Amino acid sequence: MTSSLLDFLLLGILEGLTEFLPVSSTGHLILAAELLGFTGPQSATFKIVIQLGAILAVLVAYRQRFGQVLAGLPSLQPGPVAFTRNILLAFLPSVVIGLIAYKSIKAMIETPEVVAVALIVGGILILLIERMAKRVTISTVEAMSWKTALGIGLVQCLAMIPGVSRSGATIMGALLLGVERKTAAEFSFFLAVPTMIAATSYDLFKSWDQLGGDDLRAIAIGFASAFVVALMVVKAFVAVVGRFGFAPFAWYRIVIGGVALVWLLNR
Repeated sequence: MTSSLLDFLLLGILEGLTEFLPVSSTGHLILAAELLGFTGPQSATFKIVIQLGAILAVLVAYRQRFGQVLAGLPSLQPGPVAFTRNILLAFLPSVVIGLIAYKSIKAMIETPEVVAVALIVGGILILLIERMAKRVTISTVEAMSWKTALGIGLVQCLAMIPGVSRSGATIMGALLLGVERKTAAEFSFFLAVPTMIAATSYDLFKSWDQLGGDDLRAIAIGFASAFVVALMVVKAFVAVVGRFGFAPFAWYRIVIGGVALVWLLNR
């Protein structure tokens, strides 16, 4: 890797800021890495693996919630069982499609033009979905039916296209299925844990032989900075969404995507 340690630090901060916002952390990382000249196979692995830092932030921020679920599972308490069932059902489609489409997904991570277009289209869809969203019928993760959880998981698979946003896809899918905003956002956080652990583990397994000491140091820096920043962002995002909704993020996506597309087509 020829980029500097400062580049890796900045990319980690960017990951922490954007992982749980419906603006596509992967898309931002791809565009920023392109701007910094940090490209190639190791770059693609770096962008995937440092997301684990943000996922660790979810485990820390919601440690009490996860602790209650783990404590209740052995005795088959209804709440923890429903929580676990819904997370696993929503996780299942991404496992199947991710394994089938791994090479295509990895190739798209190196295509910044795809990101720019996806940011714009995703922003427009968020604005439309906020208007179309069904009346709220589900206010907790435990109250979701298995069909709702599986439906959200299927929508999450759209985020395999860089720039779509995993959190954006799951949250918008949940809103369309009648889930309350705060619950939709938190379900997206919880679903990120198995999804990103699986994606990162699989990518490391596939790429380990290509990684050297410099690559691992870069990943460590990005991981740590992503964790610290995401820990500050994750709870704040829920508060912002509860007050302002998702429209500000939609307009941000459209502007950033437009600027990026103009730059990429004229460089």
